[in-house]
Amino acid sequence: MDDGNVSLDRMRTFVCVAQCGSLSAAARELGIGQSTVTRHINELEEALGVALLGRTTRRVTLTEEGSQYHANCLQILRLVEQATEEARDARRVPVGMVRVSCTSALGVMHLTRIIFAFQDKHPDIRIDLNLTDERIDLARAGVDVALRLGPVMDDAMKLVAIGASSRRLAGSRDYLASRGRPARPAELTNHNSIVMSNVAGSEHLLLSAPDGTRLMVPVSGTLRLDHGLAARAALAAGRGIAPAHLWLIQDLLDAGKLETVLDEYDLDAVPVSLLVVPERAGIARVRLLVDFLVDEIRKLPGIAPPRAVSG
Repeated sequence: MDDGNVSLDRMRTFVCVAQCGSLSAAARELGIGQSTVTRHINELEEALGVALLGRTTRRVTLTEEGSQYHANCLQILRLVEQATEEARDARRVPVGMVRVSCTSALGVMHLTRIIFAFQDKHPDIRIDLNLTDERIDLARAGVDVALRLGPVMDDAMKLVAIGASSRRLAGSRDYLASRGRPARPAELTNHNSIVMSNVAGSEHLLLSAPDGTRLMVPVSGTLRLDHGLAARAALAAGRGIAPAHLWLIQDLLDAGKLETVLDEYDLDAVPVSLLVVPERAGIARVRLLVDFLVDEIRKLPGIAPPRAVSG
C-alpha cells in the first residue's frame, strides 16, 4: 500500500467523479485532463487495495467500498475546508461556494429571487442550487443547506425552524362559476380535484372544522400531477379544486384568477425548515446565507414564524 497516493487531491477527484457520474464530466468540472482524473482514481484504488468505482461505457458507479469511502471523503474534505475557511474568515470577507437544495416549485417561485438578492449583497459567495422534489441524501450529495417542506426526520443535520406554510382550498373563478362553490366539505366529492401523485395521502383532505372537529374527505379527479408548478397551472386553467400553499398561489388570488373555498375549514399548515450540515454551520458564508434565508422566507405569503404557529 502506497499511502503517498492517498492525498486530498485524489480524494477530491474521486468525490467529483462520484458526483458527476463520469470521468469526462469530472475532468470538465475540475478543469483538468481526463487522463489525470483516470490516474488519480487508479492510484487511489491501488493505494487502498479495493475497487472504488464500477465502470461501464457510459457511466461509473460506486462499489460498496466506494460508497463508504465517498462518505468518509466528504467528511474529511469538509473538515479541511472548514478549518481553512474559519482561519480565513477572521481576516477577510466571506468567499467560496455554498451548495443549496430546495423543492422545485418553492425554488423557482421564490428561492431563486432570494438568492439573487443575497448575491447582490455578497458577490464573492457562489451558490450551487439544486432543485428537486426527491428527498436526497444531503451528505452524499455534498449539500450544505437544504430548504424543506414537511416533517424532518434527519437527526444528523442541524435544523433551523423557519415556521409553517398555510394552505387553502382554491379553484379558478371560471371553474367555480360553472361547477358551483362547495358549501360543505362533503360536496368536494362531487368536484374535480387536482391530485398530487407524489404526496402521500393526497386522495383525502384532512380539514379542521370551526368547532375543532377533524374531517377526512375523499377526493378524486381526472388529473394527477407530480409538480407544484404544474398544479398551479392546472388551477389557473380551471381544471379543478386543490389545496395549495399561499406562497404558490397568492399572486393568482390577488389578481382574481383564483378564489378560495371553504375558508372556515382549515388545512394543516406544513412545517418549513432549513437543514444545515453541522460541520458547515460555523463557516461564515453558510451562516450568512442561513440567516438571510430565514429572514426572507418568513416574508413569503402564508409563512408564519414558529412563535405564531398554534399547536
